[in-house]
Amino acid sequence: MIIQADGLDHRTLNEQIRCSPEPCTIEGCCGQRFIAAGMADRDIEIHGVPGNALGAYLNGGRITVHANVQDAVGDTMNAGTIVVHGSIGDAAGYAMRGGKIYVKGNAGYRAGIHMKAYKEKVPLMIIGGRAGSFLGEYQAGGIIIVLNLLAPAKKCVGYFPCTGMHGGKMFLRSACDDVVFPPQVTSRRATAGDLEELRSYLTEYCDLFALDIEAVLSAPFTVVVPDTANPYRQMYVAN
Repeated sequence: MIIQADGLDHRTLNEQIRCSPEPCTIEGCCGQRFIAAGMADRDIEIHGVPGNALGAYLNGGRITVHANVQDAVGDTMNAGTIVVHGSIGDAAGYAMRGGKIYVKGNAGYRAGIHMKAYKEKVPLMIIGGRAGSFLGEYQAGGIIIVLNLLAPAKKCVGYFPCTGMHGGKMFLRSACDDVVFPPQVTSRRATAGDLEELRSYLTEYCDLFALDIEAVLSAPFTVVVPDTANPYRQMYVAN
């Protein structure tokens, strides 16, 4: 079913999505917020630029956007897949606790902030371009991958990556000689085992965006993890 979003507010648009048979294509999207918020098992294709909180609290299904997206993509999403054929704004994947976000372009500030994992739920965010400052701020779980494919001569990430990170893992397609990490994380060159783990995450992404996975994996990667299970323990426990 095709929904013409021009002139619709987000409540009306979401009501039409809920009532439409699958799959659903949205034409003329222009800044509507909260599209598909809290929905599950929907297959939605969007032409135009969605507003903030696309797929917030998403609990399954798939959203594909053929343009850029504004801030807070996948806010607190629990399951499902969001595919963006452009770039995304700030705070993508805020408190994300499951599902996958695949971005062909760049990400703004604070991507993956408060990302977490629980039991079998391990959220995954892959950014094809660069990420802004505070990437993975307070990350508590899940996987963040930044490929820096669009402008590899530039820094892979902005300032203050991994600030407060205390769980999860990050893969950066760069030697990261120009990146300053905080003291509570460790960074190292990816091993052969790390690259095999990466391959499992990147296979679907590369298929979606018609990328040669061998070429993507041929560059150096840096792996970043917390250096302790509780890096701030000394701040709260008396000696």
